[in-house]
Amino acid sequence: MTEFAARARAALAEEGLSMRRAARALNYDTAYVSRVLSGKQQPSAKLAAGLDRLVGAGGALAALATPRPEACADDPPPWARGGTDDDLEALELARRVQASDVGSETLDRLEAAFDQLAVDYQTTPPSDLLQDVRRHSAYASKLLDDRKTLSEHRRLLVISGWLSLLAATLHVDLKQGRAAASRLRTAALLAQHAEHREIHAWTFETEAWISLTNGDYSRTVELSQAAQAVAPRGGSAEIQATAQEGRARARLGQSQESYEAIDRVQRLASAMQMRARPEHHYQYDVAKVTSYTATTLAWIGDPAAEAPAREVIAQLTLGDDSTAWPRRAVTAHLDLALTLLSGGRLDEACDAAQTAIMSGRLLPANHWRVLEIVKDVEARKLPEALELREAYQELNPKVDG
Repeated sequence: MTEFAARARAALAEEGLSMRRAARALNYDTAYVSRVLSGKQQPSAKLAAGLDRLVGAGGALAALATPRPEACADDPPPWARGGTDDDLEALELARRVQASDVGSETLDRLEAAFDQLAVDYQTTPPSDLLQDVRRHSAYASKLLDDRKTLSEHRRLLVISGWLSLLAATLHVDLKQGRAAASRLRTAALLAQHAEHREIHAWTFETEAWISLTNGDYSRTVELSQAAQAVAPRGGSAEIQATAQEGRARARLGQSQESYEAIDRVQRLASAMQMRARPEHHYQYDVAKVTSYTATTLAWIGDPAAEAPAREVIAQLTLGDDSTAWPRRAVTAHLDLALTLLSGGRLDEACDAAQTAIMSGRLLPANHWRVLEIVKDVEARKLPEALELREAYQELNPKVDG
């Protein structure tokens, strides 16, 4: 069959037809046509005749495809012969449904790779991690063109959805709004096709985070509630969206609703089952409750925020490479600074803010929180104001604030 493959490839090239276009024109699986054109598999008489017509070979290609006694790709398997037409149709359909060029092992490894990327999110610079996510996403996209079972197809949609969601989150962290929105649309579409409620809920929650950083707190509440409505009960997406709603209500000055959200998060988190490593970005670990409680209370203006903020700081040392959640430690320092400013403990507040700014772990998406503290310090005409402003300008030189 080497001669057939060589002649067929040459004929397609002369006509300016790619292998993929030929497969689509003849209504054949791309992977099957690829194996035939590479000489790895003998073509069926039907495929050979189709290629012959497509390139206008006048029967030359069809003549090279000598029928062979064993079954070809378009024939029913030997054990199916001799039945009724209905029997043969049912058996052939079953064979095609089970045919795959992907395999469960490939999907297992791709799922494991995503989980590791989601864990690495906590400690890896967003721009670096985004490159790895893009490579895995491109590979998953390529597999969507290959022949696979229905079960494998759904698994691949789910993997692609998670990768798109993680890419969107990284774009948010980098303040790349247009790219984040595009990735979120893709993640939502894949979640709908796969009927995966957890991914769908996370897309709403991520949009809520974007709205929160942009100062649209009412929209944040709406999106957080949409995420809670879609999310599986008791899962990480529901808890995260509830916490997000509480933070937005705090910014709106709705103290009672914020306290209620804190209570709901604590109840949900205490009852949840861990399905992944706690460092996994899409696993709401119980310790995260303390961090979100500190932020919510700080935004309400409740001095009780100091205790959970200091608890997080005591557990996570900034500057220690072994810290599993350095970004959470940065956030705790910002929460503490805001709370201490409200309480008039100005020196301590400035120290906490300076530690966060100089940590090297502050994401662009959180620069607005630093600016909020810098402006407060400047309004109080504190001697530390100039130093904090200069540190902020080095952090974000394009923004005058």
